[in-house]
Amino acid sequence: MRAVVIVVVLLCGWVGAPSADQTDERLDGLFARLHATLDEQEAEAITQQIWEIWYQTDDVKARELFLRGVRHMQAARFDQALAVFDEVVSLSPDFAEAWNRRATVLYLMGEHAASIDDIKHTLVLEPRHFGALSGLGLIYLHSEQWDDAINAFRKALEVNPHLPGPKRNIELIERHTRGSTI
Repeated sequence: MRAVVIVVVLLCGWVGAPSADQTDERLDGLFARLHATLDEQEAEAITQQIWEIWYQTDDVKARELFLRGVRHMQAARFDQALAVFDEVVSLSPDFAEAWNRRATVLYLMGEHAASIDDIKHTLVLEPRHFGALSGLGLIYLHSEQWDDAINAFRKALEVNPHLPGPKRNIELIERHTRGSTI
């Protein structure tokens, strides 16, 4: 289980210094560069910059709570993480990454319907949130909703064409639906 948590935390990115959020004007340029580059190392660095911006909020209390929730999540204390992220989204309902983190915790707790609800909320706030789209694909993959999973993974790749996870998952699903097993 700890390995799954580490993979999900790595999939979600690294927590950077707070001072912005999904409304940060730098994001448009970063997404443009992400689409223009053919260099995978540059794409990885740009992706990291996007995550760092998404993790930021100017609300000091929300930031402190968010980081506490991340620590609980990393330690696989999902009930505690969920309680903290509940508080963050209540305190700062426009903070997309708080909704995404809560969706991730709900996914890890097996609460897929609630996770989908939070993913949808994340995507309303930040339609380019490739992490939320990838998470949605994972939920659909888990529930063997192959077409929905492929669609979510493709949307994630439209936003960030350099993501290896969605590419691999699409290949797995396509092999499976042609008769092989995942």
